[in-house]
Amino acid sequence: MVRRSSGCDFVSAAKGGSGHEGGRGLKIKVGTKHGRRSQSSKLWLERQLNDPYVAQAKRDGYRSRAAYKLIEIDERYSLLKPGQKIVDLGAAPGGWAQVAAAKVGARGRVIGIDLLDIETLAGVEFAMMDFNEADAPDRLKAMLGGQAEGVMSDMAANTTGHRKTDHLRIMGLADLAAQFAREVLSPGGFFLSKVFQGGTEGELLADLKRDFAVVRHVKPKASRAGSPELYVLATGFRGGDAGA
Repeated sequence: MVRRSSGCDFVSAAKGGSGHEGGRGLKIKVGTKHGRRSQSSKLWLERQLNDPYVAQAKRDGYRSRAAYKLIEIDERYSLLKPGQKIVDLGAAPGGWAQVAAAKVGARGRVIGIDLLDIETLAGVEFAMMDFNEADAPDRLKAMLGGQAEGVMSDMAANTTGHRKTDHLRIMGLADLAAQFAREVLSPGGFFLSKVFQGGTEGELLADLKRDFAVVRHVKPKASRAGSPELYVLATGFRGGDAGA
């Protein structure tokens, strides 16, 4: 058991598996002292400490566990290719941009956009800007030297704990990201964005089907069990005036 100073939270390791001495692995529990940690933050910390993808990301040198979601989706659908120009919306801390940079190589370009400042990452150009500003698409295309072959978004709004409110917030972000993608994608390009299950994601799919050849839902294994998180993947952008 590991404890901090008196009166603070503590972390303990409990045997997992069957509960016998030979049980498989240890499960870390987070306790609280004097109510200093809320129940929600306690549960979040326990998930982080017990998440195999968090540990694997540290071992592999990725900036976030989310890297494995993109790796799995790309392995399944072959989205990222050498020489492509890729845009990562809401890029902090840089896990997706990191994966994309390795895939597109030195001949490609990866630009990560976020409201937060992001630590420098080899092969990625980070821009601290609001992608929803009117001039953002033109600024982005100027940075890329043309249109993008892919727009990715793993953005999630701050959660409230109210499932319907959280769903509407993330779907609002996904819709804005889709509008941005239409402005910067070249014909044949792809759009990948996080969404939540809850009903209205069907409206986004129907909207995307007007501009992309194939639209599907994807649930990577790295998404936490029980999470409403999904990804919408739209491929084969038809271009036209929106992509010009």
